[in-house]
Amino acid sequence: MKNKPGYGIESVDHALRLALLLQQEGPLRVTDAAERLEVARSTAHRLLAMLVYRDFAEQQPDRRYVAGPVLRRSTPSEPAAVLRGVALPHLEGLTARTGETSNLVVVVADEARFAATVECDQTLRVGDREGRTLPAHLASGGRAALAARDPDEVRALYEESEVDVEALLRDLARIRRQGFAVNNQRTETGVTAIGCVVDRPPGSPATAISLAMPTVRHDRRRLGEWVRQLTVTAERIAADLRRSDQVG
Repeated sequence: MKNKPGYGIESVDHALRLALLLQQEGPLRVTDAAERLEVARSTAHRLLAMLVYRDFAEQQPDRRYVAGPVLRRSTPSEPAAVLRGVALPHLEGLTARTGETSNLVVVVADEARFAATVECDQTLRVGDREGRTLPAHLASGGRAALAARDPDEVRALYEESEVDVEALLRDLARIRRQGFAVNNQRTETGVTAIGCVVDRPPGSPATAISLAMPTVRHDRRRLGEWVRQLTVTAERIAADLRRSDQVG
């Protein structure tokens, strides 16, 4: 379980967030960075300049900043900004309807990367996970996305790991049948999440959405409604992504 340090240095946090944005979402202008961090343009400019100095960023001729050599080795093939831009309004609606925090998750190899989070406004809530990674076979969104993959692909992905592959495949088959995955404190004590895959064309990044809540608020009697809301939201995101791909 990771909590924000009470002694956190805000400028360091801003710089790390900017590095993640460049790596996962692609090019940024100074104004874009300032808006995402909710800081002044001058502050954003200084942060980007320091990232350039340390090779975490590079400035292009059009004055946009992109991931530098340090980050490019693990940059996803499709910028998460495309997914985030399409999914965010739907996540906002999902959180408004359910009263719980929602997430957009992209699965890369055996990692579930949080591309966007919309926090609920309850006092006791699951916080922002944007930029974080969790093991895909444990996270609800990761498990939902893995369940949509060919079992042989999953077996090859985990055959040299310590994961019990056959048990995982049985679990994924059940998730595939029921249409959702649950992570009940597998990754964080006191946190339960429900995940649903977002249908994407072959070759697209494996994508899912999830609802995360304090375990004390996880009520099995509400599971059906939560799954219905997740499913509808995932279908809407998938439809908008298809339209976006056609336009592009």
